[in-house]
Amino acid sequence: MNKDKKTKEFYEKLKIQLYDTSIWPTEYLYKFIVKSNTESIAGVEALFNNLGAVIKTTESKNGKYTSISISVKMKSPEFVIEKYIEVSEKVEGVISL
Repeated sequence: MNKDKKTKEFYEKLKIQLYDTSIWPTEYLYKFIVKSNTESIAGVEALFNNLGAVIKTTESKNGKYTSISISVKMKSPEFVIEKYIEVSEKVEGVISL
């Protein structure tokens, strides 16, 4: 199975789960891991500017990676998924949790 098909199936399943477990709009918590460099961290943070997001960063014990937690009110599961895709396309090496 190719990567694009697996990714599409993952997001379809996520969309169904989000509709089943939340009333929209709702507060959604994104979690990302990036290498600890200002460019990667700023890249993720910039994609949530002007959304009223609360952003918290935590550096790993050895300082090599940074976790980014972003709490933001989202309109629907489609908007949640669009943001995941945008982050993965615009920030190199990001890991979405």
